[in-house]
Parts: sequence; structure tokens; C-alpha cells
Amino acid sequence: MANTKQAKKRAAQSDRRRVRNRSVVTKVRNVVKNLRRTAETEAAKVGGLLSSAVSDLDIAVRKGVLHRKTASRLKSRISKTVNKANKSTKSK
Repeated sequence: MANTKQAKKRAAQSDRRRVRNRSVVTKVRNVVKNLRRTAETEAAKVGGLLSSAVSDLDIAVRKGVLHRKTASRLKSRISKTVNKANKSTKSK
């Protein structure tokens, strides 16, 4: 537990940041999860979800919640998933 005034202040700041960062991380996870689920079932709708997911990842990087290379890796993986889904629908 924090003993000094400054330590208490830092603990409070950390708590506020944690709550704010948690909502951003949750949003990113949900968007990526929905995109992957939609890619499996309805490949036609995936294009709009991809741009939304990339935008949310970029916002998380800008806010300092995610590292830029982590976001880049996620963008690459979801793009790969979308491309695979689009190819499978064209071949049918």
C-alpha cells in the first residue's frame, strides 16, 4: 500500500489509466473476434469490418495501449483471414 502522498497519487493515476486502457483493449478484442467470426460465415460483410478493426487498432496504438508492432501483427493476421475468406467465396 502507498505510504507517501506522491505514491498515493501515482496509485490513483495508475488506476485511472488501467480503467481507460481496459476499455480500449476490450473494444479491440471484440472487433477482431467479430471480424474473424464473420469471415467464417459471411465473407461479403468482412470488408467494412476490416477497416473498422484497423482503425480501432490504430487508435489503441495512438493512445499507447498497444505497441505498434503488436497492432501491426494483428492487422496482418486479420487481413490474411479476410483475404482467405474472399478467395474461398470466389472459388465457390
